[in-house]
Amino acid sequence: MTRTRIKICGITREEDLAVAIAAGADALGFVFYAPSPRHVTTQRASQLAAKLPAFVTRVGLFVNETEQVVRDVLARVPLDLLQFHGDEDARYCAQFGRPWIKAARVRAGFDLLEYAAAFAGAEGNAGLLLDAHVDGYGGGGKTFDWSLIPRSLPLPVILSGGLHPGNVAEAVRVVQPWAVDVSSGVESARGIKDAQKIIDFVAGVRNADAGPSL
Repeated sequence: MTRTRIKICGITREEDLAVAIAAGADALGFVFYAPSPRHVTTQRASQLAAKLPAFVTRVGLFVNETEQVVRDVLARVPLDLLQFHGDEDARYCAQFGRPWIKAARVRAGFDLLEYAAAFAGAEGNAGLLLDAHVDGYGGGGKTFDWSLIPRSLPLPVILSGGLHPGNVAEAVRVVQPWAVDVSSGVESARGIKDAQKIIDFVAGVRNADAGPSL
């Protein structure tokens, strides 16, 4: 059975972190982008990240941030993986000594193969996160046309953009991504996670992984 990895992004509270871990999330994301309602300070992220057990990945999300700010965060928060959602190039992403993933904002006419090729050979690249093209950077809760994803992408695909408990099983079956990433789709309010939605989201992924019932 193929196991799709699951990342719950935009963690701001201990209770949300605990539910996500108990439900079986593989990674939790902390947003270091001030305009986001899910933004956490370096101090807050350090407190939350310290509560993660072994084998749950700590991910830091940045958008067009200065090199020094990223390094300052890394000096205080034990991040395992970096996620870049802005206009960063491969050289920028690769300079921090951590594995990283790059977000692509997908829409009709966007050359995803060309975009992926620009990052495919960069040191430390752990995948390409595919999100919907919306105003701002991520967290818009909008899906995109999954048929726009080429099968020949040279990087592992992390599927994002409008996923929620009601559509994630279909997304896993159709796209067959390496991982899925959710934020607003498991919230009761912006920045506040809903425990039951997290549980149902993880169950949807696992049911899709298991395949159709006999």
